[in-house]
Amino acid sequence: MADGDWWRQAVVYQIYPRSFADADGDGIGDIRGIISRVPYLVALGIDAVWLSPFYPSPLADGGYDVADYRDIDPRLGTLADFDDLVSELHANGIRIIVDIVPNHTSEQHPWFQEALKAKPDSPARDRYIFRNGLGVAGDIPPSDWHSIFGGSAWQRVADGQWYLHTFAKEQPDLNWNNPEIAADFLTTLKFWADRGVDGFRVDVADALKKDLAMYPLPTWVAINHSRLWAPGQHPFRDREELLAIYQEWRALFNQYDPPLFAVAEAWVRPERAHRYAAKTSLGQVFNFDLLNANFDAAEFRQIITRNLANAAAVGSGNTWVLSNHDVVRHATRYGLPTDNSHNRQVARLWDLGAGKTIPLAATQGLRRARAASLLLLALPGSTYIYQGEELGLPHITGIPDDERQDPAFFRNREYEVGRDGCRIPIPWLAAAPSYGFSPTGKSHLRQPDSFRDYAVDVETANPNSTLNLYRRALALRRRLISELDPSKASGDELIWLDGEWLDDELPDDELPDDELPDNKLSHPDVLAFARPLENGRQWICVTNFGPSPMPLPAGDILLASNSVGSPESASRNWIAGQARNDVLPAETTIWVRR
Repeated sequence: MADGDWWRQAVVYQIYPRSFADADGDGIGDIRGIISRVPYLVALGIDAVWLSPFYPSPLADGGYDVADYRDIDPRLGTLADFDDLVSELHANGIRIIVDIVPNHTSEQHPWFQEALKAKPDSPARDRYIFRNGLGVAGDIPPSDWHSIFGGSAWQRVADGQWYLHTFAKEQPDLNWNNPEIAADFLTTLKFWADRGVDGFRVDVADALKKDLAMYPLPTWVAINHSRLWAPGQHPFRDREELLAIYQEWRALFNQYDPPLFAVAEAWVRPERAHRYAAKTSLGQVFNFDLLNANFDAAEFRQIITRNLANAAAVGSGNTWVLSNHDVVRHATRYGLPTDNSHNRQVARLWDLGAGKTIPLAATQGLRRARAASLLLLALPGSTYIYQGEELGLPHITGIPDDERQDPAFFRNREYEVGRDGCRIPIPWLAAAPSYGFSPTGKSHLRQPDSFRDYAVDVETANPNSTLNLYRRALALRRRLISELDPSKASGDELIWLDGEWLDDELPDDELPDDELPDNKLSHPDVLAFARPLENGRQWICVTNFGPSPMPLPAGDILLASNSVGSPESASRNWIAGQARNDVLPAETTIWVRR
């Protein structure tokens, strides 16, 4: 694969810097802490690191309120530290992607401080979205729009005008109709590219362009009524003009050798998502569909098929993700009950709101999480891993209110507990204070006692741990990708668009354990696909989503997410060389070469 295409089948590891590793002992993760853990990242077998924001920030929203786009938060380090991190990662064959936050700044950004001191209709205010209020006194917000974090999306300033904030009031939205904004972000992208970064993750990539010329502005009910808006014409989401911005970015990216890439965070209709990933645009777009899916074979197949087709249509690579810093960790999500009113597992943060007690099947959740992760790692495209998922970390809901940090909690505590539960610092050493996160034992979010069992040293010593499953899977994935048959390429694209579903005839009804069917792969609880290897062989991935065992496929077993064999066998992840039986257990994924 050409060096410029490295990202198409990469395994990218997301680091939330404040919760990864703390080197200076203040309880906040930092750049030097990340450098100290590069050997861990190498042993894991990833291809790239994605750093969530590390810029100077008041931390009103975990660093996504940026006060200076071209510096490092002094609590996390210096630009020299960042340069050392880039050098250390590159020396070990790991690339680096950084978060860019173009929709809004911090209220502490010099631009916004200048805007507050300036008069209405001034050039300083035109960098943001200021409007006069409604009513005789102008004391009614310009519209009834809601912030994503709750409450009004408008905040009034001292002279009576209001500014738009899609997120927290400390995050004023930028006015991307002002050419100064576009020019400044090109400067920012070049600043980090010249320091050696290999790509960018673009926060809220679908919301930069806005059309607020209508008067009065549409109501919040109308804003959320999708049938009222033609594709690309919503007032502030997924507008057509966005493509011109990203075409400019692409022209800049292509000036580097190899060209840089970017991945868009764009919560848009599936049929429009891959417009952000075209060759003339960013390159990739996150596929978030699986974050909302049940652990269900039919749902997974539909989502995978649709996203492979959408990617093929624009020549982009696919992205697969099950967890990130904004959602319930999938080891917990898959252990939550199904919400029968929506036919959905209780997966969203507001379903874990204050005062709610939701039963959790933790063992089943982790078993399903391991199976789903192994399935994703076999798919054509790249996989994004969120720090701690390789340990099987659960989502923590029992954080005391006075220790929480997420603005979503403070503005919506009646409905949700926020995102802090997936941002708890990583446990490294079971016997150390703060489990080795900090040399002083400090931790900006307290780790629960249960994290001791997930510590890296504990899991490293356990051959059946989730960490060792990930390590084996990533090493094996890299080897199998090197063996893919280039003659099976699709059109002018390469291996990332290959693969086929395996469908054999099999009864649709569930079968009792003592009446296992022949070696077939089309049971409604089974998802199976093959990728062509050289010499006519195949890499086959089979996932049993159901509650009953299924027959194993023919071929050489390479790896399985959980125990493989007779029901009486000891629990273990199956590794090549162990005795083979004829049973694929419930909620298990297996890789086979044949």
